[in-house]
Amino acid sequence: MLDSDHVPLQHFFIVLEHVMRHGLRPKKGLLGPKKELWNVLELVEKYAPEAHDITTSVRDLPTVKSHLGRARAWLRLALMQKRLADYFKLLIDKREEFLSDFYEPASLMLCEEATVIGGLLVGLNVIDCNLCVKEEDLDSQQGVIDFGLYLRDNSHAEVPQEGVDPANMTAVLDQKNYLEELNRHLNATVTNLQAKVENLQTTNALMKEDLAIAKNQILAVQEENDRLKFDQSHMQREHCRRLEDAKADMTAERETYQTSRAGLDHMYHEAKKKLQQETQMRLEVEKELDLQIGMKAEMEMAMKLLEKDIHEKQDTIVSLRQQLDDIKLINLEMYKKLQACESSLKYKTELVSKLEQKMSQMAEVIKQLEEKYVCDYQSSG
Repeated sequence: MLDSDHVPLQHFFIVLEHVMRHGLRPKKGLLGPKKELWNVLELVEKYAPEAHDITTSVRDLPTVKSHLGRARAWLRLALMQKRLADYFKLLIDKREEFLSDFYEPASLMLCEEATVIGGLLVGLNVIDCNLCVKEEDLDSQQGVIDFGLYLRDNSHAEVPQEGVDPANMTAVLDQKNYLEELNRHLNATVTNLQAKVENLQTTNALMKEDLAIAKNQILAVQEENDRLKFDQSHMQREHCRRLEDAKADMTAERETYQTSRAGLDHMYHEAKKKLQQETQMRLEVEKELDLQIGMKAEMEMAMKLLEKDIHEKQDTIVSLRQQLDDIKLINLEMYKKLQACESSLKYKTELVSKLEQKMSQMAEVIKQLEEKYVCDYQSSG
């Protein structure tokens, strides 16, 4: 397991930082936002939610104050999480979307070699690291890479000349290569410092331009202030003159008021008497109006009762008419039944009279038969 004291691991983070900071765009203008590596790493959590814990932990670190220190802490935590290669590949895959806003077109992150670097980072997933981020001073400048650790193991050394010790020759060649790498590194550092000086000169020129503009604005504001002061003094004099005129007018008006106040008092007393009379009349009218309103309410109540009585009587008349119609129908039916009974009674009366006639005839026949029977009985006796 590797810790923070492992020198090759420290060199790896320095190289990775240079790779990811290569070609970052400078800020636009004097007040424009500066493009930092930390701003690029913050975008990873939008596409990889698991990186949110790393970003939150870095933001909460009390010992890290600068954006560069936060970026270094983020890279170390990502390596401990064994997701550094995945996050680097995510940035390379999304470079067309947002990396072009942070990097120059010729930067390493926008070149094809960035894909190769991402492939090389995959091999770090087999390494276990235990890095104490809180105890490291990540805001300060990182150390210089000692390339001698990597150049002394080269197997392609030149063939030594006759009479020269091969071991000494190898050491001399290693030192020569180390010095050349150190020289190139120093040249690159000088180039970066020159670029920073040029940026500072550009910034200084912009600040001078802004300062000149600010001075012109201050002069314009001072002129405007002088003009406003002159206008204020003129307005004060005009206001004093108007105030004196107003005082004179008020004195004249006060005298006029005092002369007319007696007439106004007389008019006030007369108006007061008229007001009392009008008030008395108004009270009487209000009483009469209350009386009329009470009578109107009683009339409305009587009208409502009368309408209610009329509606009830109309309902009674309707019900009586219905009963009358029913009685008429019943009388008509009874009349029809009476006629039928009368015709039946007349028929039965006629039938009874016929039967009575037959009975009388039969009685006469019986009487005659009895007489005949008596005569026959006497004659036979």
